[in-house]
Amino acid sequence: NGRVGALIRYAINKKVLCFLGEASYIAAFTVFKNQENINIGDNCSVHEFCYLDGAGRIRIGNDVSIAHGSSLVSFEHGWNDAEKSIKYNSIKYESIVIEDDVWVGAGARILAGAYIESRVIVAAGAVVKGRLRSGGVYAGVPARRVKEI
Repeated sequence: NGRVGALIRYAINKKVLCFLGEASYIAAFTVFKNQENINIGDNCSVHEFCYLDGAGRIRIGNDVSIAHGSSLVSFEHGWNDAEKSIKYNSIKYESIVIEDDVWVGAGARILAGAYIESRVIVAAGAVVKGRLRSGGVYAGVPARRVKEI
């Protein structure tokens, strides 16, 4: 879990992710699913116990930090067919985009269809659905702009 572990994780993820930029850090115990649809830019960090599912595509820009315990899930279950349990209803795939210079706080949830513009802070525990405009701090469930930066 030291420097050697980080280099090994980087080398492995460089091969399995769609793209992994230079000087990016992937911590131990990070889970990637559908990794062929995940792009992570330069100088990014994804910390311990994060979960990223790229079924609907995930694109992360440069200089992004995703704190421990955060989830990025690029699909959602439908519930319109009452003849089927929700678990077996259709799945809707929507990309997640995180532009440059974003900090995602611990335990945040970034949901399908989220678009986070550059220079944004997502507070710990926030749930993001939809677009977060540049230059703000967003907090809450659902995430709302609470401060300018």
